[in-house]
Amino acid sequence: MSSDVESASSPVRRSLLKWTALAAGAAGLGVGSARAQQTEQTTPREVGGLRKGMFSFMLAHEQFPVPELVQLGALASRSGFQVLSTSDHFQPWQADEGHAGQAWVTMAALGAQAHGWMGTTVTCPTLRYNPAVVAEAFSTLSHLYPGRVFLGAGSGEALNEQAATGEWPKWQERWDRLIEAITVIRQLWSGQDVAFKGKYYTVNAKLYDPPARPIPLLTAANGKKSMRLAGQHGDGLISDPLSWKKYKSEWEDGARAAGKNPADLPVLIEHYAVVGDEAQAKQAAQLWRFGPKAWKSLFDVQSPVSIQQQAEQQTPIEEVMKSWAVGTDPAVHINAVRDLFDSGATIVNIHSGQPEQRKVIEFYATHVLPKFRQPA
Repeated sequence: MSSDVESASSPVRRSLLKWTALAAGAAGLGVGSARAQQTEQTTPREVGGLRKGMFSFMLAHEQFPVPELVQLGALASRSGFQVLSTSDHFQPWQADEGHAGQAWVTMAALGAQAHGWMGTTVTCPTLRYNPAVVAEAFSTLSHLYPGRVFLGAGSGEALNEQAATGEWPKWQERWDRLIEAITVIRQLWSGQDVAFKGKYYTVNAKLYDPPARPIPLLTAANGKKSMRLAGQHGDGLISDPLSWKKYKSEWEDGARAAGKNPADLPVLIEHYAVVGDEAQAKQAAQLWRFGPKAWKSLFDVQSPVSIQQQAEQQTPIEEVMKSWAVGTDPAVHINAVRDLFDSGATIVNIHSGQPEQRKVIEFYATHVLPKFRQPA
C-alpha cells in the first residue's frame, strides 16, 4: 500500500475526500444530509419517491445475453426501479449459467432506453482492466448519461482475473492494488495532469473528457477486513445481507476513520428473490449454487466448471435458498425488503435467478415498490 494512500494529509487523500463529498451530494444515492444537498441538475429522475431508499434491479450477465438484459433493464426502469445494477464478468460463476457479456457495452446501450442510475456490481479495476482505462470508460459513460452512472469496484475473483491474465495475487495484494487503483481513477477524474507512481501502477496522463458530473465510486466487501477498507476508501458500500449485518460496524468505523459520516453514504445490498413456488426457487438456486461459498473459497477457483462441480458437491440446494424471499405472497417480499432498509441499507438490489425476469419486475412494480413510496 502506497504512502499516498495511507497519509490523511496527502493530496491523494484530500482528492479522495473531495470526491466522496461531491459524490454523496451530487449522486443522491445516500440518505440524510446527502439527499438534502441534491439539486435539479445532479439528481437523476426518481420513480416512486421511496421512503427509506431506492430499489435496484440486478442485470445478471452470467445468466442472460446482453440484448435481453437491455430489454429487461428498460422494463425495470419504466416499472419503477430507480437503479439498474450490472455484474461485470469475463466468465460466469458457474458454467451452466451460460453467459458473460461485457457490462460497459450493456450500460451504453441501456442508458438511452432507461432513466435513473446505472452501475456495476462490481468491476475489478486491477488486473484485466487497468484503472486508467476504467476511469476513461466510466467518464465516457457519464457524458452519455450525466448524473446517472456509478462505479462499483472490488478486488475480483479468479474466474475473471486469473482466467484473463494468468495473475491472481494473495488477498492483501489484491486489496493494495484496489486501493491504488481507486486513487488513480479519482485523480484522473479530476481532469488534471496526473503523475502517479505507486507500487503497482504508473500513470502519466490526463483525461481530456473528465466526468460530466461526479461519479460515485462504491466499494464492494464481504468480510471483516474488507468491510473496514471499503469504508475507508469508497463513497459507499456494495455487499450481501449477511456480511452487511455482521460487519456493519467495521464499515462504519472505516468510514469514520477517513473523515466520512456513514449516514451520508449509500449502501447497496443484493437481495435474492423468486416470485414462484419452491420448485421454481430450486431451479433458480441451481444456477446460483455457488453463493454460500462464493466469498469463502470459490472466489479463488479459476474455472466455472470447477466452481459448479464444487458447489453441487458441497452445498445443499436448501442452503442456497434459505435467505431468499420465495413465494407469490407480496408480504414475503415486502417484509424482506423492509428488513434490509431497517438495517440501514440505502439501495436494495433485487436479484432473481428465475428465467421469467419480466414476471419478477412486474410483480415488484405492482405489489412491492408501491408499499415504499412516500404518501403524496
